[in-house]
Amino acid sequence: MTDTQTFSIASIPGDGIGGEVVAAGLRVLDTVAKLSDGAIAFDITEYPWSSEHYLEHGHYIPAGGLDELQKHDAIYFGAVGSADVPDHTSLWGLRLAITQPFDQWANIRPVTFLPGVESPLRKADDTELDWIVVRENSEGEYAGMGGRNLSGRGPGNEVALQTSLHTEKGTERIIRFAFDLARTRPVKKVSSVTKSNAQQYGMVLWDEVFARVAEDYPDVATESVLVDAMSAKFVLRPEELSVVVASNLHADILSDLGSALAGSLGLAASANLNPERRHPSMFEPVHGSAPDIAGQGVANPIGAISSAALMLDHLGRPAEADAVRHAVENVTEARILPRDLGGSANTIEMTEAIVAQLEAIHAEAAAPMPTP
Repeated sequence: MTDTQTFSIASIPGDGIGGEVVAAGLRVLDTVAKLSDGAIAFDITEYPWSSEHYLEHGHYIPAGGLDELQKHDAIYFGAVGSADVPDHTSLWGLRLAITQPFDQWANIRPVTFLPGVESPLRKADDTELDWIVVRENSEGEYAGMGGRNLSGRGPGNEVALQTSLHTEKGTERIIRFAFDLARTRPVKKVSSVTKSNAQQYGMVLWDEVFARVAEDYPDVATESVLVDAMSAKFVLRPEELSVVVASNLHADILSDLGSALAGSLGLAASANLNPERRHPSMFEPVHGSAPDIAGQGVANPIGAISSAALMLDHLGRPAEADAVRHAVENVTEARILPRDLGGSANTIEMTEAIVAQLEAIHAEAAAPMPTP
């Protein structure tokens, strides 16, 4: 009898469709556990931290909340954002209040073109496209440095400063992470995104660190591209991309562009990683809370389910992660699609179709080989 490997997962559904897609992902994880024949199990603890919680209690994360999260192997996050709370309050109150103290400095966002999903790129019809955006997740433009001053001088005189922070250590660790990731991919190439022509301090440091680190990876091809030119490259020459590394803001924007080119933001998965594993990492779809469709049962669960696959990778279960990705591909290839991809399947129907494919993949793998 194999000992069961139990993973402790903190679930934070959050706002809007967050609860709907997290439920879908947990349904898939439950199926993965059942199909493992007792090899793995998931112990899920849900934390009801949301904008509703904030409005009732005055905070998103209660005292001691991070200590609670620290006990878990990983965090599974839905979304945050509500019309009743300013966006900067909700983002800094929940998501960034986890990623920053837990030093989840590497954010990876795969850009995946699924079979059966129509892309706005004509090139996607006959060209193999697959790249990963690596986002510096702890400093850069989202460091939270700055302030608002001089409002006392009267209307029209206030000054707001938003300071971008780029440290040599922070820049080097994310660039090395990108190079190490590139070495695991069929195309070993890292594209660095910069804006050093206009941002002559932080981005020049970024460029210098990138050039220095690249010397340690002679087997990996490199290029350095201005962010505006990279936006065009995502559309015009995406086949040249493998790993794209960028600062917090640049990667945030570019990864959303990549997901839109793949078909929808509803497809986009992400992982907020603490690579040293001193703290739990957090996995989330990037589509946001989508309040316009919340509660209607039509949210696309693929981003959340694919984020669960990234979590399985991180937990050392790559075979199960690949099975989940394979199941998603089988479902979209069969043209079972949610509304945002031009189909009619609702959230539950999409989830159950993926579960059925997981079961079919497992059954096929377990079937005895035919006798010659």
